[in-house]
Amino acid sequence: MSSRPPYIALVSTREALDRDDDLAPLQAALRAAGAAVEIACWDDAQADWARFDAALIRSTWDYTWRLDEYLRWIDHAAACTRLFNPPALLRWNTDKRYLGEMAQAGMATVPTHFVAADAAIEPALDAALAAWPHADLVIKPSVSAGSRDTMRHSSAARAAMRAHLAAIHAQGKRALIQPYLARVDSVGETALLFFDGVFSHAIRKGPLLAANAAATRALFAPEHIQPRTPQADELALAQRVLAALPAPFNSAPGAPLYARVDLLRDDAGAPCLIELELVEPSLFLDFAPGAAARLAQTLLRHARA
Repeated sequence: MSSRPPYIALVSTREALDRDDDLAPLQAALRAAGAAVEIACWDDAQADWARFDAALIRSTWDYTWRLDEYLRWIDHAAACTRLFNPPALLRWNTDKRYLGEMAQAGMATVPTHFVAADAAIEPALDAALAAWPHADLVIKPSVSAGSRDTMRHSSAARAAMRAHLAAIHAQGKRALIQPYLARVDSVGETALLFFDGVFSHAIRKGPLLAANAAATRALFAPEHIQPRTPQADELALAQRVLAALPAPFNSAPGAPLYARVDLLRDDAGAPCLIELELVEPSLFLDFAPGAAARLAQTLLRHARA
C-alpha cells in the first residue's frame, strides 16, 4: 500500500471560489488529517482528474444552466477518480422531480405541481390556484439552485405567474409550482447536515422570498444563517427521507457521503421536505464546531477504502 498522503480535489467553479465559505475550513481539516488538497474547477479543460484519489463536489453552483455539460463532466470525472457524491446519485438529484418520488415513498413534502416544458401554462395555473386558493405561489425551474430564477407570487398576480412560467419554458426547462408555506416567515427553514448518513449539525435559514420580488439571477440569494438544534420531529423526518432514497442510493457504494435535508413547517406546524441537497449544497461548516473535521474524516475513510 502506498504511504503517500491521499490527494483530494475539492470541486468548485470560478464564480464560486471566493464565495464558498466551506472551502477554507474543509481544506484545513483535510490537511490536518494528513491529506494533500487542491481546489479544482469542474470545467477546467486542463484538469487531470486521474491525479486525485477522490474528488468532492463542493460549489459547482453554475451547473443548473449548463446541465448537459455538467452531466458529461460527472461521467468523465467518475471514470478517472472516486467522485462524491456518487455519479448516479448526482444525476438523480439535479432535477427536483425527486420530490415527487419522495412523496410517493410516503415522505411529507411541500406540495408540488410540475409543469413540463411543453405543457400549456393556463391549465397548470388553474390547477395550482384551485389546489391552493389562499396561498402565495412559488414558481421555479425543476433544475435550479440557490433560489436562482425562483419567485414568490401573490395569488392575484396571474399575469406575472404566466410570464414566469413562460420564461422557464423558454429555457427548455420544466417548472414547478408550490404553495408558499407562511410559517417560514416566523420560524425559518431548518437545514440538517448528514455525513455518511450520520447527523452532524443543523442551521436555521431565514425567509428568502418576498412576495412579487424579482427572481434572483445571481449564483445564489443572500441567506441569513444561524446554528439551530433541530426538533425531534425534524430530525426524525430527515432520517426517514435518507432511508427512503431509491434502492441504488440508500446503501454503499451509491449512498450519499454528504446530504443536506431542508425542511419547512406546514400550516399545521408539521415538518415537510422542501429540498434534498445532494449535489453541491453549502454545508455551513463554520457554524458547528468539529463539522469540517467530521467531513474530512468521512471523506478520507472513503478515499482509502
